[in-house]
Amino acid sequence: LPISGLTAWQGLFDHGRLTTGQTVLIHGAAGGVGSIAVQLAREAGARVIGTGRARDRERARALGVDTFIDLQAEKLQDAGEADVVFDVLGGDILDRSAALVRAGGTLVSIVMPPKVRPKDGRAVFFVVEPDRARLADLATRLRDGRLKPVVGAVRPLAEAAAAFTPGKRTPGKTIIRVTEDASRKTESGDPS
Repeated sequence: LPISGLTAWQGLFDHGRLTTGQTVLIHGAAGGVGSIAVQLAREAGARVIGTGRARDRERARALGVDTFIDLQAEKLQDAGEADVVFDVLGGDILDRSAALVRAGGTLVSIVMPPKVRPKDGRAVFFVVEPDRARLADLATRLRDGRLKPVVGAVRPLAEAAAAFTPGKRTPGKTIIRVTEDASRKTESGDPS
């Protein structure tokens, strides 16, 4: 939650200036940062367009995406215009996204500075900044059940290197368990 949550918040609200009633397009809507961004945007009263792969469609819809675009089978321009485009993918998707920004809107990227700028809007690249107060707010949202991070896998510390092998993609965040939970051992009948 700390990095993904702060990145999503800062991208949408601090840099994108998203407000109630606006439309946001979130690339990677079912991923670690994208899934948090979808939930925050929905709670703020925005219309959410999400992109990803076909296998991500149902997860993205469950998170609150109004419209989903499969980037491998559908045309990105079919998404229509958005007040804010939040990019976590970069490359060609980022370049093509500039054309989707409504006049006065903002293209926000966490991957790289946009090479193509919106015709009548802003383009922003940022790196997440620490923010204790916002992190406390995100933790409250998590405890209240208003925010649900997508956990893709929970792996023991011994498998940490293998869990992050390039090319091996797990939807959501991978959690590395550093210690064994004593209650799990007791529940499984292992008294140690």
